[in-house]
Parts: sequence; C-alpha cells; structure tokens
Amino acid sequence: MKKYRWLRERVAREMPDIELVEPDAATDGELALAHTPAYIERVATGALSPAETREIGFPWSPEMVERSRRSAGATIGACRTALEEGVSVNLAGGTHHAYADKGSGFCVFNDAAIAARRIQAEQVKRGAAFRVAVIDLDVHQGNGTASILANDPTVFTLSLHGEKNFPFRKETSDLDVGLPDGTGDEEYLTALDHALNTLFARFTPSLVIYLAGADVHEGDRLGKLKLTKAGIEQRDRIVLTRTVGCAIPVAIAMAGGYGRDLEQTVDVQFSTVRIAREYARAWSASRKASAA
Repeated sequence: MKKYRWLRERVAREMPDIELVEPDAATDGELALAHTPAYIERVATGALSPAETREIGFPWSPEMVERSRRSAGATIGACRTALEEGVSVNLAGGTHHAYADKGSGFCVFNDAAIAARRIQAEQVKRGAAFRVAVIDLDVHQGNGTASILANDPTVFTLSLHGEKNFPFRKETSDLDVGLPDGTGDEEYLTALDHALNTLFARFTPSLVIYLAGADVHEGDRLGKLKLTKAGIEQRDRIVLTRTVGCAIPVAIAMAGGYGRDLEQTVDVQFSTVRIAREYARAWSASRKASAA
C-alpha cells in the first residue's frame, strides 16, 4: 500500500505544477452503475463472507471501504478532468478484477467500469452520444471489466496481458492479446501497435481510460514479462500519441505494480505521470493555438 503514498509524495516534490486533488468517494448510486446493490451493501456493512474476503485478498475494514470508494471516485474525477484538459491521472485505480457481484485480486470496486458509465450518463444528459475505450495494459487480464461491460457496444475493452498469468480463467474482452512469459520490449510494443490499430479500426472513442500497469516491468514479482523502464515509457508514449495526438481525452489509472524493489515500481509509475504531463501540456498548447 505504501507505493501509493510514495508516488504521491514524489509527484508533489518533483512536479509541483501538477494539481493534486483529493477525490470524492463514489456514492452507492455510482457504484451501482457497475455492481449489484447486494454486493455494495455487503462491502459497505462488512457482511462479506470469509470466502469473498479471501478472494479480495485483504481484510474488511471501514478504511478499506472508504479507500475503495475514493479510488473509484478518483477515476470518475480523472475522466471529468480529461474531458476539460486532455489528460488526467488517478494515482491509484485500475481495479479491474472486481466483478459486478464480487471483488477479486485486491480489487473491491471496478473503477474503470464505474467511471465509463458515470461519464456516459453525464454526457447523455448533454445530448452527446458517448463511447469509451478501456485500454488495459496491466500485466493481468481485466477480467472483471470484460465481464461487467460485455455486450455493451458503447464501450470497447482491450486487454494486453500475460497469457499464463492471473486470472487463470479469462473473460472475453472486445479485444484480448495474450503474451507469453518473458515477452520483452520489442515483441510487446509490436503487439500493442497491432492491438491499437485494431481498436481504432473498429471503434471511435470519445474518451479513453488507460490502465498503465507497472507490473509488466522486468523487476516485478508477479508480472512474468520482461519490459524495461524505457520500454514502458515507449508504451505510454504510443498510447498517448494515438489518443491525445488525435484529440481523444485520456484518463489514466496506475493499476498494478509489485516490484521486488518498491522504489523501482514507483519510479516506473512516476515516469507515466511525467509523460502524461508532457502530453497534457501539448493538448493545452494545441487548444491555445486553435483559439488564437
């Protein structure tokens, strides 16, 4: 858990121009856009069964509930900010293993699914047809996201992940790309490029939610892939060039990262924030030039 604090402290220390905002907690109504009322109530009241708690992976507490609500609220907030400023980041989030009726794999509520539907509801009120793409580059398949958003033509789910890694029973995303253990920079980036070509040939999003997992790094305890820090930076640039470069706003969630050296994980995620700031500045400069 301390990686989140370390990342925030480093962003505050080294990028003081970035505005850090405490997120609102997602309400029951917002959570219900992706989760069943019965599951929300069990989480909120501490009525999860021992088996449900084991599948989530950490014990219930009021603080766990509050953090999970705020993590979902942060992705909603990041989406709103991205629509205004081009790029925004949730320094946590990416809890893509949570299903409609259960949590799993350290994920309680599915922030990407909740945020996609919350933003769609807000935009529909403004009379806008609104399509969201979830680009999930955590090393683990976004099984909960795929399940919740299955058969929804307004949301496209792309998951590029380790084929033999958790979850061992995969769901079906709109586009799944499974990679063998040991995949390095060149093979990964080639697969990503092909996957993005397929996504944008099939779907035109109004917003992208990007799960920028650090657990693809070669130093990750759970990842099994072999990307270098430079390779991950190139990954982030490819995604942001294909989205922000085409005037598609992007909300980023940090997703997984379990390095043997936790400072290394924070360093990888810090680089993602730094690159996001670069693209946000480019977005702002482009808007100013267009208005001039």
